Amino acid sequence: MRPSNVLRRALLGAALTASLLAIPALPARAAEPIRIGELNSYKAQPAFLDPYRKGMQLAVKQINEAGGVDGRPLELVSRDDGGNPGDAIRVAEELVTREGADIIAGTFLSHVGLAVADFAKRRKVFFLAAEPLTDKLTWADGNRYTFRLRPSTYMQVAMLMPAAIGAKRKRWAIVYPNYEYGQSAAETFKTLLRAAQPDVEFVAEQATPLGKVDAGPVAQAIADAKPDAVFNVLFGPDLAKFVREANTRGTLEGTFVVSLLSGEPEYLDPLKDEAPVGWVVTGYPWYAITTPEHQAFLAAYVDAYGEPPRLGSIVGYTTIRSIAAGVAKAGGTDTEKLVDAFAGLEVDGPFGPFTYRASDHQATIGAFVGTLALRDRQGVMVAPVYVDGASVLPSDAEVRKLRPAAD
Repeated sequence: MRPSNVLRRALLGAALTASLLAIPALPARAAEPIRIGELNSYKAQPAFLDPYRKGMQLAVKQINEAGGVDGRPLELVSRDDGGNPGDAIRVAEELVTREGADIIAGTFLSHVGLAVADFAKRRKVFFLAAEPLTDKLTWADGNRYTFRLRPSTYMQVAMLMPAAIGAKRKRWAIVYPNYEYGQSAAETFKTLLRAAQPDVEFVAEQATPLGKVDAGPVAQAIADAKPDAVFNVLFGPDLAKFVREANTRGTLEGTFVVSLLSGEPEYLDPLKDEAPVGWVVTGYPWYAITTPEHQAFLAAYVDAYGEPPRLGSIVGYTTIRSIAAGVAKAGGTDTEKLVDAFAGLEVDGPFGPFTYRASDHQATIGAFVGTLALRDRQGVMVAPVYVDGASVLPSDAEVRKLRPAAD
């Protein structure tokens, strides 16, 4: 069944549950808005961040129509961070000092997220990192004022481990973008797989410039190493170039592949019938999720924008819902009270309820793992399984070793 047909069918049931995610209306009163200063790499990463912005805007609209948070409306002030740490710090400072932001949120690239987290620590400003995946954000470089929403690099690699171990392949190649996120993912994969399979060999490792992959030589280098399995971390246009080159050369024929993020519609849809069938991936199969929470979100999103959501839509929407829940629990936007409120905060989102852990400030929201296939000349995830983030996170005792003197 085509995703478009699934969308139409899902909406029939979803309309009945669209109110499940609404915050109860509170008595309206004149009040100052809650200003959320949001910064992100909109120009550099539009495939993910255009839907992300729509998700944020939908959540703001729903919350404000329901009376705001304790009578205060949300006001979103967004800026582009230029995709680099220096610009991001400058923008964050402007959001706080010039725009009067009570809270800062956002960022996409891991090295940018780390820079803004350090800014939040120095300026004692609450920062909800929506998207950057590096483990340093909540562990080695974690701080009191920074929380993270998305499942981290470690979490998503751990979600793929059962498939990687179960494949019983000995000779692995790795390809990843050569910056904080890719480096972190590669090291985590090697560490976890070696622990489970001590005789594993890593026969090739291709670290490519972000957004500038030279796919031909990369595919050839992997083919020359003759691996029987590949771990891929490329995403966006880099992923598309690599997949197309590998398909043309037959580089991955008969090779088992596990891949981060490749089941997210932002990166899967552009491949169309070139989608790499058989890859085991993390992603977002919006067309296969039938829970009431997701159906409510799906109906509201399609009604607002006339198109299905992307993973970015989920992240943007849940970022705003998290901030609203945190402010409600804190009784306002005082930074120290907000930090305390987020430690152990419970939030209801399109994937169901989740928690921000007090030990490392990581949300327990999960992700879907499935296998890529073609349906009507379009890549889809089949047999997707939701993996709860809490099930792949280290214990609080382990976190104390990973997060030395963060607070």
